[in-house]
Amino acid sequence: MDNKLQVGAKFNIAMIVLIVVGLVTVIAGFMTGEATRTWANLLLNNYYFLAIAIGGTFWLAIQAITQSGWSSAFVRVPQAFSIYIIVSFFLFMILFLGLHDLYHWTHKEVVMEDPILLHKEPYLNIPFFTIRYVLFFALWIYLTQRIRKLSLKEDELGGTKFFEKIEFTSKVYIFVLAITFSLFSFDWLMSLDPHWYSTIYAIKKFIMAFYHGTSIIIAILIILNKMGHFPMLNKMHMADFSRWLLVLSMIWGYMWLSQYLLIWYANIPEETVYYVPRTMGEYKNYFYSELIINWLFPFLYLMWNRVGKNKNAMLFLVLVLMVGQWVELYMSIMPNTIESHSITYIEVGTFIGFTGIFTLVVFWSLSRVPLIARNHPYLEESINHGH
Repeated sequence: MDNKLQVGAKFNIAMIVLIVVGLVTVIAGFMTGEATRTWANLLLNNYYFLAIAIGGTFWLAIQAITQSGWSSAFVRVPQAFSIYIIVSFFLFMILFLGLHDLYHWTHKEVVMEDPILLHKEPYLNIPFFTIRYVLFFALWIYLTQRIRKLSLKEDELGGTKFFEKIEFTSKVYIFVLAITFSLFSFDWLMSLDPHWYSTIYAIKKFIMAFYHGTSIIIAILIILNKMGHFPMLNKMHMADFSRWLLVLSMIWGYMWLSQYLLIWYANIPEETVYYVPRTMGEYKNYFYSELIINWLFPFLYLMWNRVGKNKNAMLFLVLVLMVGQWVELYMSIMPNTIESHSITYIEVGTFIGFTGIFTLVVFWSLSRVPLIARNHPYLEESINHGH
């Protein structure tokens, strides 16, 4: 059985340094008159890492619902993501201080002079926005923590009772997540431009979370395997993980293209206003890079079967996808918040800081529990997968 993960002092110091870099960057951003850019980057990175955590726990729920045996040895990694959701709740609270800088609909005088915003005012108002924020996080935290606690209880007592409870809770979770994460994406991202909307927007963001959350699970497993953990991780496991990414890359590409083509073909000004600055302005290169990085490259890359079974090749792909998710969110947020495009120290430093927080939280969580769910009913199937 796998040994327990030991998180050393050097690792903790390194993560704290990253967090300090992010904190100094944010402070410098506010002090140098870049308040709106700083708030936009805080939103980007908050959503970025929350989406990874949500996507990872969704993958975990799918494994339980489908009673997948091959992945049962690796459930502790996405379970650790659930701890970050708790941290993310408090990080998002900071953004309430910058609502007026990011969202037009928070200005009462603007709403009163705009018929469209006045029509949406019963939904887009700060009190109801806050209630939804608290409710969504409360549901996510409760359900993901319940799954994690049931799994740890299963470690102690064994049997199938806890596995059945995990499966039922997972079914509830994916149903709740489909509604709440869609509305959460409407609230925090799509309402940056409250005059524009897309019926595909929430689905695209949900797939993005699932896609990139799964990729981070793979990266952490490979890194831990190189450190001597998860010795059962073999080429067949890697092949199955790569198939997940291949399928999700195609679904993500389909959603990207569907949203774009429908708006392009209809050519309605209220809809095309979203794409005009992204396809004809200074964001143009990022617009097409988003499609290449998140769909075309991984699709062609994973078509080569040997790549999916190679751990180093998969690590490289995950790095590419990390850039891809950042570009997608940059394109979703920045054209609506800042006047001109540029990658500055604020973009770099803020991302570094949040990377430190996410990594520290996840690895701390992994170090608190056994890395292998030793009494999982399908553990033997996972250990012997491919043999």
